[in-house]
Parts: sequence; structure tokens; C-alpha cells
Amino acid sequence: MIPLPFDRAEYARRLALVRAEMARRGLELLIVNDVANQHYLTAYDGWSFYTPQIVAVPVEAEEEPVWIGRMMDAAGGRLTAWMKPENVVGFPEDHVQQVDRHPMDWIAQWLVARGWGKRRIGIELEAYYYSPKAHARLTAGMPNATFVDADLLVNWVRAVKSPAEIAYLRHAALIAGRAVEAAYEAIAPGVRECDAIARIQAAQVAGHPDFAGDITALPPTILGGENASAPHMMWSERRFGADETVALELAGVCRRYAAGLARTMQLGAMPKKVEETGKAVLEGMEAVLDAVRPGVAAEAVEAAWRAVIGRYGLKKESRIGYSIGVAYPPDWGEHTISLRAGDKTVLQPGNVVHSILGMWMDGWGIEVSETILVTGTGSETLTDFPRAIFVK
Repeated sequence: MIPLPFDRAEYARRLALVRAEMARRGLELLIVNDVANQHYLTAYDGWSFYTPQIVAVPVEAEEEPVWIGRMMDAAGGRLTAWMKPENVVGFPEDHVQQVDRHPMDWIAQWLVARGWGKRRIGIELEAYYYSPKAHARLTAGMPNATFVDADLLVNWVRAVKSPAEIAYLRHAALIAGRAVEAAYEAIAPGVRECDAIARIQAAQVAGHPDFAGDITALPPTILGGENASAPHMMWSERRFGADETVALELAGVCRRYAAGLARTMQLGAMPKKVEETGKAVLEGMEAVLDAVRPGVAAEAVEAAWRAVIGRYGLKKESRIGYSIGVAYPPDWGEHTISLRAGDKTVLQPGNVVHSILGMWMDGWGIEVSETILVTGTGSETLTDFPRAIFVK
């Protein structure tokens, strides 16, 4: 068995919190479709989520969760998950990508045979990789069950990190800094974007001498040239030009825990407009860091940023941050706390947010971000890396 990321007590703590919320909602079984939530509760880790897989959590404290996925991947479950081998279950290969049958047909039959066919079942309806067909086949196979939307139940438990989780996030933050250093070294006029990305990804995966890096839930983003005005463009064979402003949105990941780190670099002399906008963004980040502390609403943090950029005559419509932690593709956000107007979530110790301040202009853009831990008295930036715009 591969060593668990955490001791058994950590998983017991998480399950107790999830089950308490299940009981509060009157749920007798929870079907977890979100891959990050599956890992969070069981430690199962494998690139198997291109076929249906679930974790079933009964409300009874004496019963273990059950992972159900493809038969060949059950072997990986027994290597990585903490449960007894009989609670790692594989559906047969003849259900994989067939026209006349679906894995959820088999999973529904298994859940009914387990005695859970008449339960009030919470299910994550917004999870990536959980298709409309999968849901239709599951519910059709369990006609006596009552299904209730339980989207984000586990995510909100995840929003408060334990000390053991924060330790992995600190590792991830160190890797993120190494990724940005690799970008600063690689990017220069005439260099292809794809070659710079290769250097960055090498740093992300190599990690640190004391711990490995993982694949990131979002690929590295480099925004230079005409792509700089759009925040989520991918790389190509395009070569960096002289006097470009290049925005970098990168991350480090350790044992699936992600820390984001965005920075901006200037090739050649810095234009006045870039200097002024950069000054606004950097001042705005200081306001964000001053505002983040326990007892403060998420919307108040965004308001502090907006007040700063307003003095510079700038506006930003999108949110400026989100809760971050365990992450699988295609996203490293936890879909809970958002630093934006209207989010009245009150920050508490153990929350970790990635605050990303981006201004995308006509043909260029600036990004600066920090991964921020809410402490007992204030906040701490986990990504300890120089914040100034880097001129090369």
C-alpha cells in the first residue's frame, strides 16, 4: 500500500464533519462524484475519472465509505485508499464505453444489493465528469431511493484546512515559486512559448529536493502579445517579442494540494501604462492582504481592492479570488468562498484563498496573485515570492 498523505485520524475527522452535515440535512447516503472530494475523503488517487466512479458515504459512523470505479482501477484503489479492500469495488470491463449498458447501471444494482436502495441520498449534481446520462441511469436503477442535490457539501468542509493540509500547501507554494523562477529564466525575445512552458512544467513536476511536485489542475498560462488581453489562452509555437508585457498564471502542487502564483514580467523597457497599472495592482494586493483576517466577509476583501483601483480610474468585473486546496483537472478552485461583491461568507482560521488580481487591457495584461492563509489573528501569504513586476 502506498503511504497515505495523512494519518487515519485526519480522514476520521473529515468523515465526522461530512456525516454531521448529512445528518443535519436528513441524508442517509452521500454519493460523491467530484474527484477532488473523493480523494479528500478516501485518499484514492488515480487518473481513472474518464470513466464513471463514485464514493458512497453512509451516514452510519461505523461503516466505511466505498469507492466504486472501473475494475482495473480498483487495484489502484487498494494501493492508495485507506478503506478495507472489500470497500474498493470495481465494475466489470464489459460496462466500459458500451452502447447498450452503462457503469451506473451496475453501480445502482450494487448499491441496492448493499441495502441502500431505499435511502434518502445526497448527490453532487455539479461535479465535473458526472454526465447527465450517468445521473439518469443511476436514478433509473434506484427507483425506490430519494435523490437530493448535495452539491458542495464536502467542498464547504474542505474550506477549513487542518495543520497537516497547510503543511502540504506550504510545500506547494515553494514549488510555485520555483515555477515562476523557471519562467523568468526561460522567457526572452525569440523564445517559443511552448519551450518556455516545457521549462515551467519541468520545475512544477520536479518539485523540491525534499518532496515531489504533481501535475497541476490548470495548465500553466502565459499571456503575451495579442493573447495577453484574454485570461485563459493556451500556448503555441509563437515566439515572444521584444518589449512585451507577459502575464504568468502558474501553480505548485504537492500531494494534490495546489498553491497558485501569478506574476508579470516585462521584456525590455516598461511602458508608462504598464508601470501605472502595475502600481495600482500591487497597491491593491496590499489592501487585500490587510483586509484578509478572521471575521471579515469575503465581499469586504473585494471592496478593499476595488477602492484602490478606483482611485486609478480602473475597474474589474470578475471576482478577485477563491478558496483553494485539493485539486484535480480541470480546476483548482474549491467552488466555495469567492472574493467578490455579494459573497457574505465570513472568513475563519484555516481558510486558504488564492487572490488573483488581473487587469486585461487592449493587447496586454497584468496579473499578480498570492495564496493566502487566514490565521487566528490575520493572514499569511504562503507564496513568499517577490511581488514587483520583473523587468528583463
